[in-house]
Amino acid sequence: MGTVYRNLNILVEQGAVKRIDFASSFARFDANTTPHYHFVCERCGAIIDLPLAIDDALDRRVNEETSLKVYRHRIQFYGLCERCQRS
Repeated sequence: MGTVYRNLNILVEQGAVKRIDFASSFARFDANTTPHYHFVCERCGAIIDLPLAIDDALDRRVNEETSLKVYRHRIQFYGLCERCQRS
């Protein structure tokens, strides 16, 4: 298993995949390296890429309404995936 993670880490360094952190006990990787949101199923743990554009206005709003300097944000949505809703 170590070789798999070594190869994944090399791909992360090359920018081919991204490591994503959902506060779980194991590493998750995403081949979609473009900015996007995720949906996490609270029952089965599936992580689904959402076809939604990143809301850059949210970054600007935080910059305008606080003394902070935001460069990017990450939002996860949680609920039940279609498969879990059916079961």
